[in-house]
Amino acid sequence: MDILIVDDEARSRLHTADFLRKMGHHVVEASNGQEALNLISAQRFNMLLTDNRMPQMSGLDLLRQLSLMPEARNMDKVLFTAFADMDSSIAAIRSGAFDYLLKPLDVEELVRTTERVARHQVEINETNDEDSVCSYKNNENRNITINPSAASGNTVGIYSKGMKNIFALALKLHYNRSIPVLIEGETGTGKELVARYIHYGDEREQLPFIALNCAALPAHVFESELFGYEPGTFSGGLPRGKQGKLDMARGGTLFMDEISELPLDQQAKLLRVIQEKEFYRVGGLSLVKTDVRIICASNQNLKQLVRQGAFRQDLYYRLNTGYVFVPPLREQPEAILPLARLFMAEISEQSGRRFRTITPEAARIMESCNWPGNIRELRNVIEWIVLMCDDTRIKASHLSSMGLNLRCDNYESSLEKPLLPDDFFLPADAMPLHKLSDDIILRALKMHNGNKTAVARYLGIARSTLYYRLQCIANRNN
Repeated sequence: MDILIVDDEARSRLHTADFLRKMGHHVVEASNGQEALNLISAQRFNMLLTDNRMPQMSGLDLLRQLSLMPEARNMDKVLFTAFADMDSSIAAIRSGAFDYLLKPLDVEELVRTTERVARHQVEINETNDEDSVCSYKNNENRNITINPSAASGNTVGIYSKGMKNIFALALKLHYNRSIPVLIEGETGTGKELVARYIHYGDEREQLPFIALNCAALPAHVFESELFGYEPGTFSGGLPRGKQGKLDMARGGTLFMDEISELPLDQQAKLLRVIQEKEFYRVGGLSLVKTDVRIICASNQNLKQLVRQGAFRQDLYYRLNTGYVFVPPLREQPEAILPLARLFMAEISEQSGRRFRTITPEAARIMESCNWPGNIRELRNVIEWIVLMCDDTRIKASHLSSMGLNLRCDNYESSLEKPLLPDDFFLPADAMPLHKLSDDIILRALKMHNGNKTAVARYLGIARSTLYYRLQCIANRNN
């Protein structure tokens, strides 16, 4: 790949460039942001690696400038950031960066990120070869900025091609408030985040976003929660009556989660609100006009519930005017490690912990798991490890202590054990030798903090042989 490295620290820049060149990449160096902009205007790069804290123009400012340059549209951008500078790294991700790396750079993480970029660049090139790419690609590669109010502290959905398309669709729905929206997806996939992005868009929207969990309310309470009630309606009710969620969301958005749990009789009343833009408060005789946008979410297939008679067909078709499906995490495995690293950094920063990296063994466990709880489960696992374990790396032993490896496919839980000449087994189907040798070399690099002389000595091979094998690893993953 053609890689541009931007770093005002010459020694750090030279070391990183030297390592990537030995992996077989063509590397160009820049000492500041303006020099990088000039280079990008003159030639094409697949990948940008930039430090954040630089004089005159920070790495984050550089990314913002690049978002306006057509020449940088298909270039994947990666930010180097110090551990205490997580706000900037998260802002960079929200501004369209492909990933971020913590400083000092970890060789294993650098290799993994470079491999992911290489795979993504292949996808971009394949897509560009299609006849219909022009109109589609302009939409797909749009930098999606998730405003902090919309994200509510969660930065998800930006690490996979499918989720980028979802946020592009959500932005279109943001500008068309006249239609209701139905969001379907498994528990923990980020449906509320998508709903918030539909509401907030790229702007700091000031109109209210009110969430109502239909599954958390008994049927006899739901109507008063949604519509509110007039004074004197209930014995024990508030003397002045009570505003409902529709009143609270006036002019903004009402997000109704788990809409499948809404009783059938209440579904008819919700349908009237959507169609007529009016409702009666409980105990009230006057129609109340409303201009609330309705966004509903469900972890069940509403179309199937309609067939079973458990959901009104007319309400389903009305909600389905704007439809978004959020895929489970197992269908976008490329998002697992970046999300895990982001959660690890966020939670470590908030709690004053020292976690900085994920070991290759732990990474394999995470990538091979089905994650039935999706992004929510992944975050909970990372949070438990960071808060309960005193370490700097998330290890396979941390995951296995939670029983996580028992739910993973095609993975042996003994990866933390040393590999001895007489102490390993061969699978019955196939065992490509290069996969094992690649893994041994990368783990040895990690063990010796990227010191290739020490790695060559440890493996009993010449440095030239090590460089050759590192280049082969890079070529196999390009």
